[in-house]
Amino acid sequence: MRNILLRVFINMASLWFVDKIFQDVWFQDTNALIITAIVFGLLNAFIKPVLVIFTLPINLLSLGLFTVVINAVILKMADYWVDSFVVNGFGTAILASLFISVISIVLSSILKD
Repeated sequence: MRNILLRVFINMASLWFVDKIFQDVWFQDTNALIITAIVFGLLNAFIKPVLVIFTLPINLLSLGLFTVVINAVILKMADYWVDSFVVNGFGTAILASLFISVISIVLSSILKD
C-alpha cells in the first residue's frame, strides 16, 4: 500500500511540475491533479505494457526512443479521460512526458527506501 501511495505522490509531483513549466498543460484544481495522477498511474500500469509489446519492432529500430511517443500517448489518454486536465497538442505531450519521466526518476531515487 505504501508503494502505491508513493507512486501516486511521485505522479502528482511530476504532473504538478509539468503544469508549472508548460502553458499548454493545466489542471482545473487540486482534485483534478489527484485524479489525473491516479488515472496516469493506472494507464502506465495496464495500458503502457500492451503498447510497448505492440510497438516492439519500431521501438527496437528507434533504439527505445519510440517509448517517448508511447508516454505521450498515455498522457493524452489521461487528458481524454479526466475532464479537468488539459494537454494542448501532441508536441506538448511529448515534451511533457519527457519531463515527467525525468522528474519521476529523480523523485524515485530520492524517496527510495
